[in-house]
Amino acid sequence: MLYLKTLIIVVQLLSALGVIGLVLLQHGKGADMGAAFGSGASGSLFGASGSANFLSRSTAILATVFFASTLALTYLGSYHSKPSAGVLGSLASAPVVAASSAGAASTPAAGASTVAPASGAGADVPK
Repeated sequence: MLYLKTLIIVVQLLSALGVIGLVLLQHGKGADMGAAFGSGASGSLFGASGSANFLSRSTAILATVFFASTLALTYLGSYHSKPSAGVLGSLASAPVVAASSAGAASTPAAGASTVAPASGAGADVPK
């Protein structure tokens, strides 16, 4: 899931930079006046009006990719995984058994060792 988010973030960043670049390359409405006095783009790579169509279509496509990647990141960001059952397959934890005060006060038999029950975190994990 992390690789997918990273890929979508990269696509979103590249499309945002592409939209910015294409918008800056486009001519404003006042640029037509300069074309009337000989500085037109009739001999350019895309022809007289081909660059406007190409730039506007490219901008629209990149804007759509940016919008779709934003929606995908929003969807993936709101996704919360369900708690896993774990290796053992059960969600219920084992009950912690506390030692009673009467059992702790009794003295052990001769030769028997005293082992205190663990009551901290991870006490029910086998070793």
